[in-house]
Amino acid sequence: MANSERNGREEGVPALAILNALPHPILVVGQDNAILSANQAAEIFFGASAPVMARDGLDRLVPFGSPLFPLIEQVRERGAAITEYRVDMSSPRIGSEKMVDIYASPVTVTDGNVSLMLLPRSVTEKIDRQLTYRGAARTVTGLAAMLAHEIKNPLSGIRGAAQLLEGTASQEDRALTRLICEETDRIASLVDRMETFGDARPIEREPVNIHRVLERVKTLASSGFARGIRIHEEYDPSLPPVLANRDQLLQVFINLVKNAAEALAEQGDGEITFRTAYRPGIRLSVPGARSRVSLPLEFSVIDNGPGVPDDLLPHLFDPFVTSKANGTGLGLALVAKIIGDHGGIIECESQPRRTMFRILMPTLEQASDELDLKEDGTS
Repeated sequence: MANSERNGREEGVPALAILNALPHPILVVGQDNAILSANQAAEIFFGASAPVMARDGLDRLVPFGSPLFPLIEQVRERGAAITEYRVDMSSPRIGSEKMVDIYASPVTVTDGNVSLMLLPRSVTEKIDRQLTYRGAARTVTGLAAMLAHEIKNPLSGIRGAAQLLEGTASQEDRALTRLICEETDRIASLVDRMETFGDARPIEREPVNIHRVLERVKTLASSGFARGIRIHEEYDPSLPPVLANRDQLLQVFINLVKNAAEALAEQGDGEITFRTAYRPGIRLSVPGARSRVSLPLEFSVIDNGPGVPDDLLPHLFDPFVTSKANGTGLGLALVAKIIGDHGGIIECESQPRRTMFRILMPTLEQASDELDLKEDGTS
């Protein structure tokens, strides 16, 4: 250890610089649970700077009763490393769905300091869910094909007959014929939306400036369905373009913002935030992917509404799942399909006063390589 430290100093590589280069959150905790050191990944994970974490200590950073505390004590008692899997670190302060594996080890045998490395499980599990959403979308595709043939054709006949009756009906009966026309149109529109899942044509993509897309969405929302709701931007100005279909991205964000606006309808202090960031991180091997997946482009829509019910959250992107009285449950399922078709994933973290839909997508170069492989027939 002494030789390693001496070599590090001679080569001019500070230990903190090495820790900051690692993608996993790393903390060093003292005898009184004071945080002695934290790398940049830990700052991102806990949503606080290293000085703030050092001031507050682990007791204020992690919820009371967390299994992390007895784990630290066991490491001190045994003087040996311990790994614990699937530890829930969620809290109102750092957000929900913070499931991690923890590798804890003594820094030295005598001083009681413990190093903690957190391995977030959420990304891989959310990618697995994305594959589930794609499977659900294929189910909707088959259902839509059946409905298009078995329902839309008879609907056209029903609507035509209602229009013929309207010409000779009394004033009172005309209200009923108009009702028939409106309801048949509504059903036909629902089937049309479901048919969108069956569109297997290649997506026409080009380099897209995501900030221009979000500005367009803000203009549409502020003058329409989100009138009176404050919309903020937190943009990373250095964000590279994304290889995407601009119209489909517009559809995605309009849907997300409209959902947020509806959730804020009863609030006088409603706010929606658009956030973009570049998050270089670990590359993952996931089912269904030919190579490791890296999704560094992050686009988020955040609102301060009441939040998504806990029982609905795991199924939020499944078709026909909705909390709205008159909802179809297809909006978010279509959003997940579009993002999946672009090689990305979408996730939702929700608690009262903070709901965040986060989209993770590949860079322009990664997406271009993927398209080249498909065009070469090597996929």
